Amino acid sequence: MPDGSQIGRDTSYGLITLPNVVTFGRLCAVPLSFWMVLEHRLDWAFFLFVGAGISDAVDGWLARRYGGNALGAILDPVADKALLVTMYVTLAVVNVLPDWLAILVVFRDTVIVGGVILLGVLGHKVSIRPLFVSKVNTTLQIVLVATALFLVGFGLAVPFIVHALVWCVVVSTLASGGAYVWRAARG
Repeated sequence: MPDGSQIGRDTSYGLITLPNVVTFGRLCAVPLSFWMVLEHRLDWAFFLFVGAGISDAVDGWLARRYGGNALGAILDPVADKALLVTMYVTLAVVNVLPDWLAILVVFRDTVIVGGVILLGVLGHKVSIRPLFVSKVNTTLQIVLVATALFLVGFGLAVPFIVHALVWCVVVSTLASGGAYVWRAARG
């Protein structure tokens, strides 16, 4: 059994590592952020969303510094997607973001995840590496959610900013989804 100084460094020590604990905390923020938005506490939801973003950077740094494990490699993107999808759907429900945008964001993720599962079931080797356009899309999705939470949560009327970001997310979501489909079709 490793001594206490080895717990964070040994990736084979177990499922409970510091990066995984931070990631699990971010996953626990999902229902809380959902509730805050439904209760129209978008100011609090903004701070929770920013905290979740910071925790994503922290758990990534910890995993690189001290070593991650297979659970963390799965849990991290699940926590990220769960939070983003929840925020898009919930912000659409309370009429902060357009419902059709939430549908588009969820549909893109469903097509990608469904495609990966289908290809795996059919026996094709699937490499799960985000494309550059997907990273741009995720960044724009995060910026839109944070901006909408901030502006609406603090009563700042600057609708053209949210409107412009909505269209940036639409374009990047379509481009990212199309890029993944194109990549899968080419083999």
